[in-house]
Amino acid sequence: MSQQVQRVEFTREMKKDYTILVPNMLPVHFGFLVKVFEEYGYKLKILQNDGRSVVDAGLRYVHNDTCYPALLVIGQFMDALQSGKYDLSKTALLITQTGGGCRASNYIHLLRKALQKAGLEKIPVISLNLSGLEKNSGFKLTLPLLRKALAVLAYGDLLMLLHNQTMPYERAAGSSQQLMDRWIGRLTQQMSAGKGLSLKEVQANLNAICDEYAALPILPRQITKVGVVGEIYVKYSPLGNNHLEDFLHGQDCEVMVPGVIGFMLFKVDNRLEDIKLYGGNRAKFAVINGLLQYLTKIETAVIDAAKRHPRFTAPSPYSRVKRMVGPVIGYGCKMGEGWLLTAEMIELVESGYGNIVCAQPFGCLPNHIVGKGMIRKIKSLYPEANIVPIDYDPGATRVNQENRIKLMLAVAREQVQPSGEEAPAPVSAAAAAQE
Repeated sequence: MSQQVQRVEFTREMKKDYTILVPNMLPVHFGFLVKVFEEYGYKLKILQNDGRSVVDAGLRYVHNDTCYPALLVIGQFMDALQSGKYDLSKTALLITQTGGGCRASNYIHLLRKALQKAGLEKIPVISLNLSGLEKNSGFKLTLPLLRKALAVLAYGDLLMLLHNQTMPYERAAGSSQQLMDRWIGRLTQQMSAGKGLSLKEVQANLNAICDEYAALPILPRQITKVGVVGEIYVKYSPLGNNHLEDFLHGQDCEVMVPGVIGFMLFKVDNRLEDIKLYGGNRAKFAVINGLLQYLTKIETAVIDAAKRHPRFTAPSPYSRVKRMVGPVIGYGCKMGEGWLLTAEMIELVESGYGNIVCAQPFGCLPNHIVGKGMIRKIKSLYPEANIVPIDYDPGATRVNQENRIKLMLAVAREQVQPSGEEAPAPVSAAAAAQE
């Protein structure tokens, strides 16, 4: 019988001089969040270690039947701890814990087991959760901190959106990234001074960001528009998807990646639906409903800012995305990304991003059902949809993944006439066979 792994609490004393390592998932958003947490006395470090050594570390310390995101997250931690770059007597790890049906709720236990196997069981592991699953005296999510984190969602989503829609057309190479970096610096200073947090201030900042992006000189041209969906980690993490966005940019594509706010609204909305269906505390319902309304206001601010200039494609509101998918899949399908993943593909097709990469990590059964499993249905409704599911796992080669994406792009370019207008998309033989 294996020995039970004891939890090491992150204490108030540790907060003073411990470095907290965080796995990288959202490059734009996480850069903001580090600054926010620093204001409250936490020293966070976003891990940047990449490549095969991370995968090998994951395979060494995690059972190979575990989902690929867990293997990568734990592998990135273990690879970093064994790199010699950190004082292990003053290092802690931070990992999210959803509390839902996904195995993400159990990553934290797998991580502690890996630490024990490596003889590093004294390193504290902090659970970042809103479900009260674990508590640490030295790490607390206060209302002011959460308020700043929600503002970061808005700023991060809009910057990611505008950068992706500007960078492929920029007249001066690097101008879009430089503008993003300047705004991250400005917003960080504002939040440090307690500004840029109210809805009014957030809206003003979002409008200013959009205006400055619209003012960047561009060279309009016809390029392939590609949407990216999938399990949340491999959708956003360059480590998880083998730098998918960089690859697509290198293939002369404009990339659209749905923002994080929609996913947060989906998760909060699910909590409300559970209470409606199965009962629950009225006070809890009121708090969750209040959070839903606040997130909706933030989402509206992002959408309204993007709509200021016709050159940008604004995302659809969560409420509309939810209505879109109603005839296709039930709202009770909500494990992992649930019906939202299917909805995102439909929304991308309707927004002009019908060429879609659906990132499918090994071991994520719900994601395969609502992702790969729904492609046939989506194509029956939208024959022009050009969707390719890409598997991400320890044995999948990057060359094979990129070749499959190149085939999808070849089909996309064949559907564009020399005049630049899209030809009516014929139903492929594969799609016809599926029907």
